[in-house]
Amino acid sequence: MANTLSIQQARKLALLSQRLPRSDYSGISGTQSAIQQLGYIQIDSISVVTRAHHHTLWSRVKNYQPEFIDTLLKEKKIFEYWSHAAAYLPLEDFRYSLPKKAKVAEQQHWFERDLKVEKEVLSRIRIEGPLQAKDFQRPKEHVGGWWQWKPAKKALEQLFMAGELMCPYRVGFQKVYDLTERVLPSSIDHTMPSDAEVARHLILQGLRSHGLVQLQELTYLRSELKDHIKEQIQAMQDENTLQTISVNKQLYFTKNELLAQLNQPLSRQQVKLLSPFDNLVIQRKRIKQLFDFDYRIECYLPAIKRQYGYYALPIIWQGQLVARMDAKADRKLGVFIINKLVLETGYYHNFEVFLHALLPELKAYAAFNHCQSIQILETLPTSLKVKLAFMLKE
Repeated sequence: MANTLSIQQARKLALLSQRLPRSDYSGISGTQSAIQQLGYIQIDSISVVTRAHHHTLWSRVKNYQPEFIDTLLKEKKIFEYWSHAAAYLPLEDFRYSLPKKAKVAEQQHWFERDLKVEKEVLSRIRIEGPLQAKDFQRPKEHVGGWWQWKPAKKALEQLFMAGELMCPYRVGFQKVYDLTERVLPSSIDHTMPSDAEVARHLILQGLRSHGLVQLQELTYLRSELKDHIKEQIQAMQDENTLQTISVNKQLYFTKNELLAQLNQPLSRQQVKLLSPFDNLVIQRKRIKQLFDFDYRIECYLPAIKRQYGYYALPIIWQGQLVARMDAKADRKLGVFIINKLVLETGYYHNFEVFLHALLPELKAYAAFNHCQSIQILETLPTSLKVKLAFMLKE
């Protein structure tokens, strides 16, 4: 019979494994440690506030600065590729990207392949060195738009996804491409892993970063590995390195050494603003089940259908997800605009205590977004707006 954890214990284990709401990471080395702990940091282009990869690291790394990522890339401590989406990953995990690259090389990524253009692109990079998409002339008949990339850009992404090219660094938000053989250190293991090795890697990574996991979470966007993951779960149970626990009558997998984290304190009074693409909240079903927090990113919905706003940031407090805040950084005017701040109804009675905890985090995040002042447009409950505005003036 499975051991039982209370929902409060399960939440605590998940947050501690995610190094939230507080961690000891700092500086460039702490940034590397955070990426190793989480397994990946999702890259996203939305920039109404600081981009997701910087936000996720800022939430965990003291004195985090965007250039830390650039440094780690140039020092070849991390690499850019695909997790469930575009991501930065620890370089020591490079070999686990190889099966996807081999699959893409046999087929295609998003577009129909043009082998002639791919050959020309590779030749230029081999001769000229690292290049960006803008270094390849756009055909006169080309019409702009992300899904109407010019042929060279399509070829660059196909070659990147197939593993022939890597991104040693970005300029602004634009990729620079170079030959993998010139980017990858010779010391890195690049032997093709078996399906069983990949499955076990995903299990261990999921456990390390989340503390407790279910099969459906481990196979998220990896359905082709489901049978292998199930086999490795059984093997690890047979080895007594994996155990089953029950939370609210739901079964999860964990390890004894991870459960030992429950002896550590959790900072319950500190507020933490999260990116919508933060590793803690990226799997919506898990967050609903563990934290009773029904969350989705609404930027992909028509404005009329949005309940919380274009890019609502989940907010942690007291070991729970208690609110969300749709915000925009007007960097030209230096104003951080709170379009809508919504507190979960169960916390209405305690909103003043929440606001006192929120204030330092809000000011720090506005500063990280290069904003000197904060403007509040709408809150729920509405009484939040008056109180928070008053506190900001003190």
